[in-house]
Amino acid sequence: MAKAGFRLDSGAFIGGLVRWFLIIVFLIASIEVIGLSQVNAFLRDVVLAYLPNVIVAALILVVAAFVANAIQKIIVGSAKAAGVPSSQLLGGIAKWAIWLFAILAALYQLGIAGVFAQTLFTGFVAMLAIAGGLAFGLGAKEAAGRYIEKLRQDISNRG
Repeated sequence: MAKAGFRLDSGAFIGGLVRWFLIIVFLIASIEVIGLSQVNAFLRDVVLAYLPNVIVAALILVVAAFVANAIQKIIVGSAKAAGVPSSQLLGGIAKWAIWLFAILAALYQLGIAGVFAQTLFTGFVAMLAIAGGLAFGLGAKEAAGRYIEKLRQDISNRG
């Protein structure tokens, strides 16, 4: 990210969220004194209902950043130790899979694209199930045929 010109500073991000939270809280108190009840109700709804979701979504992304980098390093190190030639690819796939699920979880926490995230996750699980079934079915076709033939032989010998 640094090579691409992006600077991620999670402490500054969370500090900015806390700063704006305090600004809005004091803004609510001052608007209450002035007597603007509609603006006060709107700000209270934003602070009490939505801002905690923003903080949780931000924490999900911060934790995902640390977990994704740690898992990538573990997978790359383990794959290199095992002699797997594409260790960097495996680490990258794991890192971006964690990021993808973290982004979907953050969007779901914010109430954005909740149905989309659920549909995408269901489709992903279905894809894995179908791919596993096809791989097992096509890969073990001969072994399954031999097993069924052996069962047929055993049944015909007993009967």
